[in-house]
Amino acid sequence: MPEPDNKPPAAKAPSLLDTIFSVLASFFGVQSEKNRVRDFSAGKPIVFIAVAIVVTLILVLSLWGIVQLLLKNAGV
Repeated sequence: MPEPDNKPPAAKAPSLLDTIFSVLASFFGVQSEKNRVRDFSAGKPIVFIAVAIVVTLILVLSLWGIVQLLLKNAGV
């Protein structure tokens, strides 16, 4: 009688949208254990790094734009 295969199923690589949500969740520190395991077992580090850099640039440029708008409205 063959023994059952006790190996866990191969994790599916996260999609780009899953990667973006994982990076945003990590910015706030609210990543779920299930997603963390998926990201570390099937995700490619370079994709997470690239998405994190883009999200960081968007955040910084948004803050810079808000400050510029506030300064302009304050007459400075």
